Amino acid sequence: MSTEPNALTPPQPDTPPEPLRLLAMDVEDLQFVSAALQDAILRPVDIVWERSSRQVTLTLSRFCWECGGTRVMAAMQFGDVIAVKSRQLPRGPEQALELLALHFEPSEAPSGQVYLMFAGGGDLRIDVECLDVVLADLSDRWPAREKPSHPDVDDAVEPA
Repeated sequence: MSTEPNALTPPQPDTPPEPLRLLAMDVEDLQFVSAALQDAILRPVDIVWERSSRQVTLTLSRFCWECGGTRVMAAMQFGDVIAVKSRQLPRGPEQALELLALHFEPSEAPSGQVYLMFAGGGDLRIDVECLDVVLADLSDRWPAREKPSHPDVDDAVEPA
C-alpha cells in the first residue's frame, strides 16, 4: 500500500497537466512521439540542423490531443544525425507546415531514416546513426482556435 498522503485522491480538474516529455530510442517509442505531434504546426525557419553537433531541432506548436482543445510550444530534437533532406516543402521561412506523422525506415542496424510527413505531401528525411529523439513541452498551454480535422479521412469512414 502506498504511503503517499494523496495516493488515492484523483487529480482535481483545475490541476494543470504535467508538461509532456518523451524519449524515443526505438520504433515503438517513435510511434508515441508521432501521435503526440500529429497536427503540430511549425515554419521552415523553426527547423535547425547543427551539423557540428549532429543534431536537428524543431520548435513546434503542438496540439494537445491528450488535453483536448489546447496547444503548447514544444521542441523535438534528433541526435546522431548524419544528413537532412527535404522534398516538396515550402521555401518561404514563414510558411506554415502541418506535421502529420513520423516514420522510421531502418537501414543497417541501428541506423535508418526518420521521415517527417507534412500536409500537402512534403516531407523531411533525417538520416540517423540510431534513433535518439527527445520531445519536450516548453510553455504553458493556451486555448486552440480550433480542433484539427482531416476531412479526407473523416469522409472516407462511412457509418455502420
